[in-house]
Amino acid sequence: MKRTSRDIRTANRYDVLREIIATSPVSRQELATATGLSLATVATLVGELLELHVITEVGYEDSAGGRPRGLVAVNAPGGALVGVDIAETYIQAELFDLALNVVARATEDMRPGESRPEQVVRDVAAAVGAVVAAAGSAAERVLGVGVSVPGQVDRDTGVCAYAPNWGWHDVPLRDLLAGQLPHPLHLDNPLRACMVAELWFGAARGRTDAVVVNLGTGVGAGLALGGGLHRGVSNSAGEWGHTTLVLDGRLCHCGNHGCVETYVGAPGIMQSLRELSPGSPLLHPGDQTATIDALARGLAEQDPVAVKTVQETARYLGAGISDLVNLLNPEVVVLSSWVAARLGEPLLDEVRAAVARHALRRPLAATEIVLSPIPTDPVSLGAAAFALEGALRPAGRRTAGRRTTTPARSHADRRQGPS
Repeated sequence: MKRTSRDIRTANRYDVLREIIATSPVSRQELATATGLSLATVATLVGELLELHVITEVGYEDSAGGRPRGLVAVNAPGGALVGVDIAETYIQAELFDLALNVVARATEDMRPGESRPEQVVRDVAAAVGAVVAAAGSAAERVLGVGVSVPGQVDRDTGVCAYAPNWGWHDVPLRDLLAGQLPHPLHLDNPLRACMVAELWFGAARGRTDAVVVNLGTGVGAGLALGGGLHRGVSNSAGEWGHTTLVLDGRLCHCGNHGCVETYVGAPGIMQSLRELSPGSPLLHPGDQTATIDALARGLAEQDPVAVKTVQETARYLGAGISDLVNLLNPEVVVLSSWVAARLGEPLLDEVRAAVARHALRRPLAATEIVLSPIPTDPVSLGAAAFALEGALRPAGRRTAGRRTTTPARSHADRRQGPS
């Protein structure tokens, strides 16, 4: 779809706030340089954010002879955001201040067979209620709740179109949650959430082209291309976990055979371990988290079965990542989510070696492969950023009427305004 001037203005407002959060305190001149927007545009957008009490004036910076520059910073206590990570084995909610610092956290375990929509909605409502209560935040301070749900999501309608690991089809999740939560709701999936978190605070910050490989129960790739989040025409970009890695390979929940996810997702890793050593004490049938934790401990102790299992996983993962490197030519590939965090550097080293065996030399030379440096749950963080984006969207409409008495801008200023 062609973007309207309002869409562009909203995106510019979001970019300015993102830069303020990352670099507070900061001057309007520095914001213009960092975002590539004109100083006049930045001044207007900063004014809107000030009126919303999302940011605040914090004084002036020293100047070598010129006029002192006013500084702005994020108004951290000015509101709260909630990010919810709905995963296949747990639901985690985190409450953030406006600087996206974690204030409170709550987790609900999700057991096999407990993934019916009404059960998920009940658990999400319980987790969100718990973090709001724990933080002592009045309900009106919560500007929005961002919810990440695995699968293909229509973010405009709030419908989970397809979640293969649960067999969900066209579940109106946002409407179901709206019956339980009094806050504005914003839905997307973990691929986009992880990518946003890395763009704001992680290894993709300042990068134009980046890939975040999300390794959990499910597997996918968040994409940033040309400096922005890439969603695809139906918000379905990044379903790399359901590309074919092995012809006629393992059966996947999506109905196909040999998908990447069946070899490098947590259940796929468990199957590899079972094939290598059926009676291994590292294997905890029915418990993904315990098995991956046992593998991590085994790696630290140089257990031969753990080492071989991770090498086998990295062999498949490296082949899949090499396709991303050759196809997209990114500056960085980030290994993210809980499986990558638990297996850590040993997995990273094996993956780098495997990618080097398969990727073309020129794109590989331009690509870093790293672990996510984000210390908290990147999915919850990214989901909270979606809620913040949603809260900013109507800002121009709310403040437009208040500017009718401001002096007219010059022809040059109008040329440099939002486009």
